[in-house]
Amino acid sequence: MEIRLEKEAALVETVLFLESEPLDEASLSRITGLSRDVVEGALEILREDCSASSRGLEPIKAGGGWILAPKTELWESLKDRYGKKSESRLSRAALETLSIVAYSQPITRAEVEAIRGVSADGMIRFLLERDLIKEVGKKEAPGRPVQYGTTKEFLKYFRLGSIADLPRLDDLERNRFDDGSAEPSPAALPGEPGGPPPSAAGPRDG
Repeated sequence: MEIRLEKEAALVETVLFLESEPLDEASLSRITGLSRDVVEGALEILREDCSASSRGLEPIKAGGGWILAPKTELWESLKDRYGKKSESRLSRAALETLSIVAYSQPITRAEVEAIRGVSADGMIRFLLERDLIKEVGKKEAPGRPVQYGTTKEFLKYFRLGSIADLPRLDDLERNRFDDGSAEPSPAALPGEPGGPPPSAAGPRDG
């Protein structure tokens, strides 16, 4: 006989609602006191229940764990009010810089500038402040320049489970990008997230 984990699903849903950071199955198991197998079953039940048209939130995998987020179709009509539209959207320059880091990480500031053709100091600082990129090491080169990569906040912002979920670049764009002759367009990244993104307007220039 199939066992419905309704109470367990309700417990997992409550934890996801109360937590601000993504939680993986191991973390959910530790917090709820449920076994990992039960947590996985409860998540499946929760996903099924939240698929009903009467439910506004859904559990999604983002940033290496599970979060509760507004359904994309509902968020589209609410983001102007609840998404702080004037602050939430990244500028084109910020998206271009973020695209370069995402597809080429680890990458140095000078390498970003070689691809973009303009100074990246301001954008690197801005993306660091918004926790969308981070220092991940130093390159084995003269001066040991800092290398940058994306963060869990980046994955959450674009509703990605991992970097492997980034849209694939077509061969032409990849070749041009690898040659340093062109940057990936902002469209290479997923569209605006379906849930409230972090405040990130970004400077408008370089």
